[in-house]
Amino acid sequence: MKAITYADFGGADVLRVAEVPMPQPRPTDLLVKVMAAGVNRADLLQRQGRYGRQHYGESELLGLEVAGEVVAAGSAVTDMRPGDRVMAIVGGGAYAEYARVDRDMAVRIPEPLAYVAAAAVMESFVTAWEAVVHLGGAEKGMAVLIHAAAGGVGSAAVEIAHALGARVFATANAARRPDVLRLGAEMAFDYRSEDFEQGARDATQGRGVDVIVDFVGGDYLARNLRSLAPGGRLVQMGLLGGKDSAEIPLGLVLHNHLRLIGTVMKSRSSEEKRAMVRRFAEGALPLFADGKLKPIVGKVFPLAEAADAHRFMEAGGGFGKIVLQVHP
Repeated sequence: MKAITYADFGGADVLRVAEVPMPQPRPTDLLVKVMAAGVNRADLLQRQGRYGRQHYGESELLGLEVAGEVVAAGSAVTDMRPGDRVMAIVGGGAYAEYARVDRDMAVRIPEPLAYVAAAAVMESFVTAWEAVVHLGGAEKGMAVLIHAAAGGVGSAAVEIAHALGARVFATANAARRPDVLRLGAEMAFDYRSEDFEQGARDATQGRGVDVIVDFVGGDYLARNLRSLAPGGRLVQMGLLGGKDSAEIPLGLVLHNHLRLIGTVMKSRSSEEKRAMVRRFAEGALPLFADGKLKPIVGKVFPLAEAADAHRFMEAGGGFGKIVLQVHP
Protein backbone atom coordinates (compact mmCIF):
# COMPACT_ATOMS: atom_id res chain seq x y z
CA MET A 1 0.00 0.00 0.00
CA LYS A 2 1.02 3.63 -0.41
CA ALA A 3 1.86 5.69 2.66
CA ILE A 4 3.72 8.82 3.68
CA THR A 5 7.15 8.02 5.10
CA TYR A 6 10.28 9.90 6.13
CA ALA A 7 13.84 8.66 6.46
CA ASP A 8 14.94 11.23 9.03
CA PHE A 9 13.58 14.07 11.11
CA GLY A 10 13.36 17.50 9.53
CA GLY A 11 11.18 19.93 7.64
CA ALA A 12 8.17 19.07 5.53
CA ASP A 13 10.41 18.19 2.59
CA VAL A 14 11.44 14.92 4.30
CA LEU A 15 7.98 13.46 3.64
CA ARG A 16 7.75 11.00 0.75
CA VAL A 17 5.16 8.66 -0.77
CA ALA A 18 6.38 5.07 -0.58
CA GLU A 19 5.15 1.48 -0.77
CA VAL A 20 4.95 -0.12 2.68
CA PRO A 21 3.54 -3.42 3.99
CA MET A 22 -0.15 -3.65 4.79
CA PRO A 23 -0.89 -3.54 8.54
CA GLN A 24 -1.99 -6.83 10.06
CA PRO A 25 -5.02 -6.62 12.37
CA ARG A 26 -5.00 -8.39 15.72
CA PRO A 27 -8.10 -10.14 17.15
CA THR A 28 -9.48 -6.89 18.63
CA ASP A 29 -8.62 -4.71 15.61
CA LEU A 30 -10.26 -3.46 12.45
CA LEU A 31 -8.49 -3.11 9.12
CA VAL A 32 -9.76 0.14 7.64
CA LYS A 33 -9.47 1.45 4.11
CA VAL A 34 -8.56 5.06 4.85
CA MET A 35 -10.67 7.54 2.94
CA ALA A 36 -9.36 10.60 4.77
CA ALA A 37 -6.99 11.44 7.62
CA GLY A 38 -6.83 14.44 9.90
CA VAL A 39 -3.63 16.47 10.20
CA ASN A 40 -2.68 17.42 13.77
CA ARG A 41 0.03 19.54 15.35
CA ALA A 42 1.44 16.36 16.89
CA ASP A 43 2.22 15.07 13.38
CA LEU A 44 4.49 18.06 12.76
CA LEU A 45 6.22 17.63 16.11
CA GLN A 46 6.80 13.94 15.41
CA ARG A 47 8.26 14.71 11.98
CA GLN A 48 10.57 17.29 13.57
CA GLY A 49 11.84 14.77 16.12
CA ARG A 50 10.29 16.47 19.15
CA TYR A 51 9.17 13.10 20.54
CA GLY A 52 12.67 11.66 20.19
CA ARG A 53 11.67 8.69 18.07
CA GLN A 54 10.25 8.12 14.63
CA HIS A 55 7.24 6.08 15.68
CA TYR A 56 4.34 7.36 17.74
CA GLY A 57 2.34 4.68 19.49
CA GLU A 58 1.95 1.54 17.39
CA SER A 59 3.09 2.62 13.93
CA GLU A 60 6.13 4.18 12.33
CA LEU A 61 3.78 6.10 10.04
CA LEU A 62 2.38 9.53 10.78
CA GLY A 63 -1.23 10.33 11.58
CA LEU A 64 -3.50 9.98 14.60
CA GLU A 65 -7.05 9.96 13.18
CA VAL A 66 -8.78 8.31 10.24
CA ALA A 67 -12.14 8.02 8.57
CA GLY A 68 -12.77 5.08 6.31
CA GLU A 69 -14.42 1.77 5.52
CA VAL A 70 -13.89 -1.46 7.43
CA VAL A 71 -12.44 -4.12 5.12
CA ALA A 72 -11.72 -6.76 7.78
CA ALA A 73 -12.44 -7.33 11.46
CA GLY A 74 -10.41 -9.33 13.97
CA SER A 75 -11.73 -12.60 15.35
CA ALA A 76 -12.78 -11.00 18.66
CA VAL A 77 -14.75 -8.17 17.02
CA THR A 78 -18.45 -9.01 16.90
CA ASP A 79 -20.19 -5.67 16.40
CA MET A 80 -18.53 -4.34 13.24
CA ARG A 81 -18.11 -5.87 9.82
CA PRO A 82 -16.72 -5.07 6.37
CA GLY A 83 -18.49 -2.15 4.77
CA ASP A 84 -19.10 -0.24 8.01
CA ARG A 85 -18.10 3.43 7.91
CA VAL A 86 -15.93 4.35 10.89
CA MET A 87 -13.87 7.19 12.27
CA ALA A 88 -11.13 6.46 14.77
CA ILE A 89 -8.11 7.55 16.76
CA VAL A 90 -5.00 5.51 15.95
CA GLY A 91 -1.54 5.23 17.47
CA GLY A 92 0.08 6.34 14.23
CA GLY A 93 -0.54 5.02 10.74
CA ALA A 94 -3.25 7.36 9.43
CA TYR A 95 -1.19 8.73 6.52
CA ALA A 96 -1.70 5.55 4.50
CA GLU A 97 -4.16 3.74 2.26
CA TYR A 98 -5.01 1.26 5.04
CA ALA A 99 -4.77 1.49 8.82
CA ARG A 100 -5.02 -0.91 11.74
CA VAL A 101 -7.54 0.39 14.25
CA ASP A 102 -8.30 -0.74 17.81
CA ARG A 103 -12.03 -1.52 17.72
CA ASP A 104 -12.59 0.36 20.98
CA MET A 105 -11.03 3.52 19.53
CA ALA A 106 -13.46 3.54 16.58
CA VAL A 107 -17.06 4.71 16.25
CA ARG A 108 -19.51 4.54 13.40
CA ILE A 109 -19.70 7.68 11.30
CA PRO A 110 -23.06 9.45 11.75
CA GLU A 111 -25.08 9.34 8.54
CA PRO A 112 -24.85 13.06 7.65
CA LEU A 113 -21.03 13.11 7.65
CA ALA A 114 -18.90 12.47 4.57
CA TYR A 115 -15.49 10.87 5.06
CA VAL A 116 -13.55 14.14 4.78
CA ALA A 117 -15.73 15.74 7.46
CA ALA A 118 -15.47 12.64 9.66
CA ALA A 119 -11.67 12.84 9.50
CA ALA A 120 -11.94 16.18 11.32
CA VAL A 121 -13.85 14.79 14.30
CA MET A 122 -12.06 12.37 16.59
CA GLU A 123 -8.93 14.06 17.98
CA SER A 124 -10.61 17.43 18.51
CA PHE A 125 -14.11 16.44 19.58
CA VAL A 126 -13.21 13.48 21.81
CA THR A 127 -10.73 15.70 23.67
CA ALA A 128 -13.18 18.60 23.85
CA TRP A 129 -16.06 16.40 25.06
CA GLU A 130 -13.87 15.06 27.86
CA ALA A 131 -12.96 18.59 28.96
CA VAL A 132 -16.31 20.34 28.62
CA VAL A 133 -18.67 17.56 29.70
CA HIS A 134 -16.92 14.80 31.64
CA LEU A 135 -14.47 16.96 33.58
CA GLY A 136 -16.09 20.38 33.35
CA GLY A 137 -19.64 19.17 33.92
CA ALA A 138 -21.10 21.77 31.57
CA GLU A 139 -24.83 21.59 30.97
CA LYS A 140 -27.79 23.65 29.84
CA GLY A 141 -27.97 27.12 31.36
CA MET A 142 -24.39 27.22 32.63
CA ALA A 143 -21.87 29.87 31.58
CA VAL A 144 -18.75 28.45 29.92
CA LEU A 145 -15.54 30.23 28.87
CA ILE A 146 -13.35 28.61 26.19
CA HIS A 147 -9.84 29.94 25.56
CA ALA A 148 -8.00 29.56 22.22
CA ALA A 149 -11.43 29.04 20.69
CA ALA A 150 -10.21 29.24 17.09
CA GLY A 151 -8.03 26.14 17.51
CA GLY A 152 -9.12 22.59 16.75
CA VAL A 153 -10.06 21.50 20.28
CA GLY A 154 -11.14 25.00 21.30
CA SER A 155 -13.59 25.37 18.43
CA ALA A 156 -14.98 21.89 19.13
CA ALA A 157 -15.43 22.90 22.77
CA VAL A 158 -17.41 25.98 21.72
CA GLU A 159 -19.69 23.84 19.54
CA ILE A 160 -20.23 21.28 22.29
CA ALA A 161 -21.04 23.81 25.00
CA HIS A 162 -23.43 25.63 22.67
CA ALA A 163 -25.13 22.37 21.62
CA LEU A 164 -25.71 21.53 25.29
CA GLY A 165 -27.51 24.82 25.81
CA ALA A 166 -24.81 26.62 27.77
CA ARG A 167 -23.98 30.31 27.44
CA VAL A 168 -20.61 30.32 25.68
CA PHE A 169 -17.89 32.96 25.95
CA ALA A 170 -14.55 32.63 24.20
CA THR A 171 -11.16 34.15 23.53
CA ALA A 172 -9.46 34.26 20.13
CA ASN A 173 -7.64 36.78 18.00
CA ALA A 174 -9.76 39.51 16.46
CA ALA A 175 -9.50 38.05 12.94
CA ARG A 176 -11.14 34.82 14.12
CA ARG A 177 -13.90 36.46 16.16
CA PRO A 178 -16.56 36.05 13.42
CA ASP A 179 -15.68 32.36 13.04
CA VAL A 180 -15.98 31.72 16.77
CA LEU A 181 -19.29 33.58 17.02
CA ARG A 182 -20.69 31.47 14.16
CA LEU A 183 -19.89 28.34 16.17
CA GLY A 184 -22.23 29.51 18.92
CA ALA A 185 -20.24 31.79 21.21
CA GLU A 186 -22.28 34.62 22.68
CA MET A 187 -19.16 36.80 22.99
CA ALA A 188 -15.59 36.40 21.74
CA PHE A 189 -12.89 38.49 23.41
CA ASP A 190 -9.74 39.46 21.51
CA TYR A 191 -7.05 38.03 23.78
CA ARG A 192 -4.58 40.70 22.64
CA SER A 193 -6.62 43.78 23.48
CA GLU A 194 -9.64 42.82 25.61
CA ASP A 195 -9.89 41.73 29.24
CA PHE A 196 -11.73 38.40 29.26
CA GLU A 197 -11.90 38.45 33.06
CA GLN A 198 -13.84 41.70 33.13
CA GLY A 199 -15.88 40.71 30.08
CA ALA A 200 -16.97 37.39 31.57
CA ARG A 201 -17.94 39.01 34.86
CA ASP A 202 -19.88 41.79 33.14
CA ALA A 203 -21.74 39.26 30.97
CA THR A 204 -22.77 37.24 34.03
CA GLN A 205 -23.78 40.23 36.21
CA GLY A 206 -20.67 39.78 38.33
CA ARG A 207 -21.27 36.11 39.15
CA GLY A 208 -18.59 34.61 36.93
CA VAL A 209 -18.67 31.52 34.72
CA ASP A 210 -19.27 27.93 35.81
CA VAL A 211 -16.68 26.22 33.61
CA ILE A 212 -13.46 27.37 31.94
CA VAL A 213 -11.47 25.30 29.43
CA ASP A 214 -7.95 26.72 29.06
CA PHE A 215 -5.01 25.82 26.82
CA VAL A 216 -2.77 28.77 27.76
CA GLY A 217 -1.79 28.57 31.43
CA GLY A 218 0.79 30.97 32.86
CA ASP A 219 -0.73 34.24 34.03
CA TYR A 220 -4.12 33.08 32.72
CA LEU A 221 -4.40 30.81 35.77
CA ALA A 222 -5.11 33.50 38.36
CA ARG A 223 -7.29 35.42 35.90
CA ASN A 224 -9.29 32.27 35.19
CA LEU A 225 -9.83 31.54 38.87
CA ARG A 226 -11.05 35.10 39.41
CA SER A 227 -13.46 34.62 36.49
CA LEU A 228 -15.15 31.56 38.01
CA ALA A 229 -18.43 31.58 39.87
CA PRO A 230 -18.54 29.91 43.29
CA GLY A 231 -18.16 26.15 42.81
CA GLY A 232 -16.69 26.69 39.35
CA ARG A 233 -14.32 24.35 37.54
CA LEU A 234 -11.19 25.20 35.54
CA VAL A 235 -10.07 22.46 33.14
CA GLN A 236 -6.42 23.04 32.19
CA MET A 237 -5.54 21.36 28.89
CA GLY A 238 -2.34 23.01 27.74
CA LEU A 239 0.48 25.47 28.31
CA LEU A 240 0.49 27.55 25.15
CA GLY A 241 1.68 30.50 27.21
CA GLY A 242 5.01 28.72 27.59
CA LYS A 243 5.14 28.84 31.38
CA ASP A 244 5.13 25.71 33.50
CA SER A 245 4.36 27.50 36.77
CA ALA A 246 1.99 30.18 38.00
CA GLU A 247 0.78 31.76 41.22
CA ILE A 248 -2.51 30.43 42.58
CA PRO A 249 -4.76 32.67 44.70
CA LEU A 250 -5.46 29.92 47.21
CA GLY A 251 -7.69 32.08 49.37
CA LEU A 252 -10.02 32.54 46.42
CA VAL A 253 -9.95 28.81 45.63
CA LEU A 254 -10.87 27.95 49.21
CA HIS A 255 -13.48 30.64 49.73
CA ASN A 256 -15.29 29.97 46.43
CA HIS A 257 -14.88 26.17 46.48
CA LEU A 258 -13.14 26.17 43.09
CA ARG A 259 -11.68 23.16 41.32
CA LEU A 260 -8.60 23.04 39.06
CA ILE A 261 -8.46 19.92 36.86
CA GLY A 262 -5.52 19.10 34.59
CA THR A 263 -5.74 16.78 31.61
CA VAL A 264 -3.95 15.79 28.40
CA MET A 265 -4.76 12.82 26.19
CA LYS A 266 -1.15 11.84 25.43
CA SER A 267 -0.33 10.68 28.97
CA ARG A 268 -3.51 8.63 29.42
CA SER A 269 -3.40 4.84 29.39
CA SER A 270 -4.97 2.87 26.54
CA GLU A 271 -7.93 1.94 28.72
CA GLU A 272 -8.49 5.56 29.72
CA LYS A 273 -8.46 6.58 26.05
CA ARG A 274 -10.99 3.85 25.23
CA ALA A 275 -13.21 5.16 28.04
CA MET A 276 -12.97 8.67 26.56
CA VAL A 277 -14.12 7.33 23.19
CA ARG A 278 -17.03 5.48 24.83
CA ARG A 279 -18.18 8.63 26.61
CA PHE A 280 -17.90 10.60 23.37
CA ALA A 281 -19.86 7.97 21.43
CA GLU A 282 -22.68 7.90 23.97
CA GLY A 283 -23.01 11.64 24.38
CA ALA A 284 -21.77 13.37 21.25
CA LEU A 285 -22.60 11.10 18.31
CA PRO A 286 -26.36 11.80 18.55
CA LEU A 287 -25.55 15.51 18.32
CA PHE A 288 -23.66 14.92 15.06
CA ALA A 289 -26.54 12.85 13.74
CA ASP A 290 -28.95 15.70 14.55
CA GLY A 291 -26.69 18.31 12.96
CA LYS A 292 -26.09 20.11 16.26
CA LEU A 293 -22.36 19.39 16.01
CA LYS A 294 -20.51 19.90 12.73
CA PRO A 295 -16.78 19.42 12.13
CA ILE A 296 -15.08 22.39 10.49
CA VAL A 297 -12.83 21.45 7.57
CA GLY A 298 -10.51 24.25 6.54
CA LYS A 299 -8.50 22.77 3.66
CA VAL A 300 -8.15 19.38 1.96
CA PHE A 301 -4.96 18.00 0.39
CA PRO A 302 -4.41 14.71 -1.47
CA LEU A 303 -2.32 12.19 0.50
CA ALA A 304 0.60 12.68 -1.89
CA GLU A 305 0.69 16.36 -0.91
CA ALA A 306 1.12 15.73 2.81
CA ALA A 307 4.25 17.91 2.80
CA ASP A 308 2.20 20.84 1.51
CA ALA A 309 -0.41 20.18 4.21
CA HIS A 310 2.32 20.37 6.86
CA ARG A 311 3.68 23.60 5.38
CA PHE A 312 0.17 25.06 5.36
CA MET A 313 -0.27 24.24 9.05
CA GLU A 314 3.15 25.65 9.90
CA ALA A 315 2.23 28.89 8.11
CA GLY A 316 -0.87 29.35 10.26
CA GLY A 317 -3.33 26.92 8.73
CA GLY A 318 -6.36 29.16 8.59
CA PHE A 319 -9.55 28.18 10.42
CA GLY A 320 -10.74 24.59 10.55
CA LYS A 321 -9.17 21.16 10.25
CA ILE A 322 -6.60 20.27 7.61
CA VAL A 323 -7.50 16.90 6.06
CA LEU A 324 -5.65 14.50 3.76
CA GLN A 325 -7.92 12.79 1.23
CA VAL A 326 -6.57 9.30 0.65
CA HIS A 327 -9.22 7.66 -1.53
CA PRO A 328 -11.60 9.88 -3.55
